[in-house]
Amino acid sequence: MVVYKSFESDILIIGAGGAGLRASLSALEHGKSINIVTKSLIGKAHTVMAEGGIAASVGDVDKEDNWTVHFADTIVEGVYIGNWRMAELLAKQAPERVYELERYGAVFDRTPEGKIMQRAFGGHTYRRLCHVGDKTGLEIIRTLEDKVLHTGAKMFDEVYITKLFLNEGRFAGALGLEMRSGEFVLFKAKALIISTGGCGRVYKVTSNSWESTGDGLALAYNAGAELMDMEMIQFHPTGMVWPQSAKGLLVTESVRGEGGILLNSKHERFMLKYSPEKKELDARDVVARSNYYEIMAGRGGPHGGVYLDISHKGRDFILKKLPGMYAQFKEFAGIDITKEAMEVAPTVHYQMGGIRVDPYTCATSVEGVFSAGEVASGLHGANRLGGNSLADILVFGKLAGEGAAKWTDGKQETDPDENEVNDEIKRVDGLLGGNGTNPYDLIDELTSVMQDHFGIVRNGNQMKEGIRMLDEIEKRSGAVMVRGGLKYNHGLLACLELQNMLVACKAIAISANMRGESRGAHTRSDFPKRSRKWKVNIVCKKDGNKLSTRNVEVEEIPAELAKYVKPEVYE
Repeated sequence: MVVYKSFESDILIIGAGGAGLRASLSALEHGKSINIVTKSLIGKAHTVMAEGGIAASVGDVDKEDNWTVHFADTIVEGVYIGNWRMAELLAKQAPERVYELERYGAVFDRTPEGKIMQRAFGGHTYRRLCHVGDKTGLEIIRTLEDKVLHTGAKMFDEVYITKLFLNEGRFAGALGLEMRSGEFVLFKAKALIISTGGCGRVYKVTSNSWESTGDGLALAYNAGAELMDMEMIQFHPTGMVWPQSAKGLLVTESVRGEGGILLNSKHERFMLKYSPEKKELDARDVVARSNYYEIMAGRGGPHGGVYLDISHKGRDFILKKLPGMYAQFKEFAGIDITKEAMEVAPTVHYQMGGIRVDPYTCATSVEGVFSAGEVASGLHGANRLGGNSLADILVFGKLAGEGAAKWTDGKQETDPDENEVNDEIKRVDGLLGGNGTNPYDLIDELTSVMQDHFGIVRNGNQMKEGIRMLDEIEKRSGAVMVRGGLKYNHGLLACLELQNMLVACKAIAISANMRGESRGAHTRSDFPKRSRKWKVNIVCKKDGNKLSTRNVEVEEIPAELAKYVKPEVYE
């Protein structure tokens, strides 16, 4: 018999970012016991990378703003394939989640009258983003973590979950590897909430930190859950391009929201050409493609980017509003943004797709499994509005916690099959000790394939070749092996992450090749126009050893809400 530690709770939460922490508070409020597990350190969630603000129509700056406008902006910028129920829930509930966060202790920037300061962001009709300088995500994590820690909830960091177990189709537990000790840990629970974030690290150039390898996607997919809209990968318009070590690092949209302008090497403000009305504050897909086109046309800078300039706003303004950006460029690139422009280029930033969930409870298609945050799909459609990610984790984190808590009422715990647990431990142990394929080599190949074949502009021939290359990498991945033991073995972690990354990559690639149009973040040079035929969500599911897909028609918005949204127009 294999030895492992075991912990029990009503609800297991995988992921300790904003969505997971907010979900845990809801579950605790309903009297449930919880265990929170993260593969990183507590407080080191990717939420801290969301710097610009929380989108919420509190109307403290622009009194005309209200939930109906936020709802319409979310639908339109999602290019009409987002779930209207989720958009309605977000728009209606985001203001209360902001006020709630403030009651928990979050300190927002203030207007002269003492109200919450809000800034402009791309695609939003009004100034809507409630912010804390350019460190809003960090303030959310600080606030929620402090609240959760004072509840006495059990938190496990540096634990990597390798597999979910079901009992008669219902969630029963999850196996983790405790990296500090090298011990296996079985977490038994009645319900599970997956809040593990995105899969940006499957691309070569990304703003995402090392944790974002699609683990939650693969865990859910392998347990039988459906994925949706996986082709929709957001390229943030502005990532650092220099120095090489900082390439892809996010340059927050707050820079443009506070008045920054984009220039090419001829010092032309090119967004006047691509988007004369909204200019730098158009939707992210529009601005990202504009940057890309300028670079491809040879009007980029020496390191392959365009220029983002806010120096005209003055040193005092920049140091007050954007202290993080000032420090980031000063430290990493030796550039004083109060005097000179930043060189930037599109970087993979966010996945709009993810695990398919119920809008109201965040339940997946697997009994007892729930999901919230970036790892879940439905809200953002084909393109996410800046600031909606932080609203998303607060609104749907709360709903996921409530949904899981109510589902567990009256439920008895079921045990994972001990043979399955032992088999999984043997699988992980089997990755140690030999001269197999180096996982880092395959990850390097995989990220190159995704960058080159499924980037910001795609075409069919390119994607077909990319799928062939992914299939080849998948075949070779069965031979990965590393030396050493179970304790703090990053090579072993790479072996496990590689398999999860492949699930995300195959779902992105197959879905992108299927969608024969350009919509939102998905741009095809061979299908440059949007098509009514493709007003669908592409749903992926595991079918044996293969990934199967089906198209689901987007549900029409009811008349009482449709009146707020401008109709979709096809060319």
